[in-house]
Amino acid sequence: MTRISRLGLGATVVLVALSALAVVVEVTNAVKLVGISWVAFLAMALAAPLGARTASESAGALVWGYGLAAGAMVTSAAVFLVPQAIGQHPQWGGFGVAFGLLAGFASHTIGHRLAHMDLPMDRTVAELTAHALSAGAIIGIIYGNMPELGALLGLAIVSHKGPAGYAAARRLASAGRDPSVLLLPATGVGLAGLTASLIALPATGPLRGLVFGFAAGVFLHVAMDFLPRCEIGSEIHDLLSVSGDAHALLDRLRVHAVASTALGGLAVLLAWLVIA
Repeated sequence: MTRISRLGLGATVVLVALSALAVVVEVTNAVKLVGISWVAFLAMALAAPLGARTASESAGALVWGYGLAAGAMVTSAAVFLVPQAIGQHPQWGGFGVAFGLLAGFASHTIGHRLAHMDLPMDRTVAELTAHALSAGAIIGIIYGNMPELGALLGLAIVSHKGPAGYAAARRLASAGRDPSVLLLPATGVGLAGLTASLIALPATGPLRGLVFGFAAGVFLHVAMDFLPRCEIGSEIHDLLSVSGDAHALLDRLRVHAVASTALGGLAVLLAWLVIA
């Protein structure tokens, strides 16, 4: 077993300990945070073996996985976070959304630059781990300061962990690497989220509006980044097992992309109606 795989197993043990501690000390929204953390972990950990065993005809499955997750994330951020941010302070909440979107773009661009550097760990694992830790930190802060927040938002936000783990495991297996290294990023949301939930924000409208708006902006950017792009040269195109002109197949997959994102948003709406 590789060094990174051992690190992933160690991180899993730490996640178990943090989960128990959060429940025992009664952290705000502890049960919801622990549930979200383990859903994120299981989504990536269980999807990885499937991706490792799947051949190149997985383009359609990836379109639906990305589309459902992106639709759910866009809807959840718009419904549960943006109103909270604007309700705290209209202007600072709006600035927070803008700053979050711009920060998401900046991190994506910097991450691409890091792809050309010689890192001590696999680039895919490093990117997924950094993404999971940052998303977990934001989830922990907003849940730790909003006792009334339901679990639906967090579950929708981490819904992309499944397709992300599926695609990453496939890339690792194709390169002859062990997909078990994905245990490390699988724990990221829980490790950062349960720790960040201990941070108490001051009860000032502008600051809370800025923080909640920033969270909404970041998650909106992540959701937009997961929208299935069925274009020549995209990840979806690279998975196609066809020779010659692939435009016709990509056109059909675009229809699936639209349908999957719509269903992802509709699923959140229906779940909210049932809970409400």
